Amino acid sequence: MAGTDEDAVAAAEDALYVLTAVLLTPAKFPSVLGDDYPEACAALGLAPLADGYGLVIGQDGAGARWTVVIDDVSLVAVAIASWDCGMEYELSPEEHTVVAALPGWPLAVAVAAPGVPAPHDPDADAAYGPVLAPPDTTTWGSAQRRLGADEIALQWSMWREQIDDSAFPSPSGASAASEKTSAGQISGEKAADQGPLEGNSSPGTSSNGQAVDGSIAESGPSDGAGSVTETSGGAGKTAGKGHSGVRRVLAEARAYIESPPPLGRVRSSFASGDSRTLRADGPGWSLVARTDDIAFVLLDDEPGEVLPVGRGPELPGLLAALDKLAVRPS
Repeated sequence: MAGTDEDAVAAAEDALYVLTAVLLTPAKFPSVLGDDYPEACAALGLAPLADGYGLVIGQDGAGARWTVVIDDVSLVAVAIASWDCGMEYELSPEEHTVVAALPGWPLAVAVAAPGVPAPHDPDADAAYGPVLAPPDTTTWGSAQRRLGADEIALQWSMWREQIDDSAFPSPSGASAASEKTSAGQISGEKAADQGPLEGNSSPGTSSNGQAVDGSIAESGPSDGAGSVTETSGGAGKTAGKGHSGVRRVLAEARAYIESPPPLGRVRSSFASGDSRTLRADGPGWSLVARTDDIAFVLLDDEPGEVLPVGRGPELPGLLAALDKLAVRPS
């Protein structure tokens, strides 16, 4: 495993100024690193332990970036919870909990330690392993698609209020929509589970902050059974074959029920009341849903677009089944 050399660990521990920390567990991991927990671990050269890890991100006395991996998950969880509540908490892992010291940062961190040189990569040293760097999110791809899904899960109400349910097909197949509807486009630069990271976006804005014309109406909202309503030309009409990308996502998500996917590919977290926020990922796609509401789909093949999926006859059962097999925070 990269970074387990004792000298490398000692170098990273000496005067490490902690900037932030994140969990790397089956139920909660930086999704920018992968579609599931094993993939996220592999990005850091770590074995996917069942209990997971805590990632302590900081700088040494020379300003070099370091990521210290520890197996005391509860310590990191307490620190994150304290910081989220605006409380001070000194995160000081015990030496015996350190699994690895990895040069670089796997995530983009917007802050820096005071009184030390600006953040920079450590000098190359084979003993430390390859230097970590955040995935490229400057162009649309899998990493940015997952970050976009994180944003929707974090700001569900903001995204949901833009969807007019009358745009979805009625049981008869006709749509009651009389106006063009849109969920907008996303920049996908802020993840819900990464602490104080760079970038953010809001519905209906591009990554440079300018208003963008929502493109969802061109594809139309799905009714949860694979059909799509065209709403770009006034009164909608149902497209019989539906949106092929949404159909593929729903089919692959259904397949998870019969053949469970890798750990962490389907996750369930608290929402409100009896509802759960459901997150599922797969090759080239992400799905975010509330178990008592609709779903949103993002595709690698459709940069920046958010495709809403209505309840319809099939979605409720699919979401309930996925929630049963999903990993939940302990």
